[in-house]
Amino acid sequence: MSLLYQHSELENNDAPLEEWKKDAYRLFASKMSDREARFPCIPATQAFAMGHLRYGFVSGSDHQSTDHKLAEIITEYGRASRSFGEYSSLIVFLELRDTTRTVLEYETFFWGLLSQVSDLDVKPWPEDIPENPENPLWEFCYDNERYFVYCGTPAHTSRQSRSFPYFMLAMTPRWVLDQWNAHPKKAAAIGPKIRERLSEYDAVPAHPELKQYGSHGNLEYKQYFLRDDDTSPSRCPFLRALQAEKIQE
Repeated sequence: MSLLYQHSELENNDAPLEEWKKDAYRLFASKMSDREARFPCIPATQAFAMGHLRYGFVSGSDHQSTDHKLAEIITEYGRASRSFGEYSSLIVFLELRDTTRTVLEYETFFWGLLSQVSDLDVKPWPEDIPENPENPLWEFCYDNERYFVYCGTPAHTSRQSRSFPYFMLAMTPRWVLDQWNAHPKKAAAIGPKIRERLSEYDAVPAHPELKQYGSHGNLEYKQYFLRDDDTSPSRCPFLRALQAEKIQE
């Protein structure tokens, strides 16, 4: 049985889904299709409109641990993602028992979850991607697929672009971003529009860490989880088992 859902399945009001899953999707669909408060990431809204996104759900009440369930969802998605459309991303909603966390507490949870999922990866880290997150070319990898990871939480208020009633992850494969950047004129034209939308959408200016992958001074991990203010971690909280062994040595 597939762990991934399509747009058409979730739009079906008669679909046999738990109420929280229907609620999470409805809220997401509303955010992506709002014509007045337009979500800043134009490629994301296009991907939603074209049905290229795939959705996964992880409940805190699942018998299976959160990291194992998320790892299974990412694996299934990554192995079929190229058949979903050129703008595809994986959207995962998590139903957590504790919804009173602060932004910084969600940040700790996010990096802990990403680290635990990485430890479940049975494939070696890709040779072309540095294992050190302090390298500008580092990005999260799983099952030999490279991803840009976005996190939204219920605790964000100033950055509405990072606010969502459920803890949410959006994972975009690097091949999708590479295809987008393969058309530099198009990418260059949309960039300013995204920044304009962001300034209207959020109550604070764009975070200073929002930079281009591989560019001088950019560290990808600092964009994965943006705080509500302009601060960021002094070092990456992501820790794989291999890295932990190196530190102990």
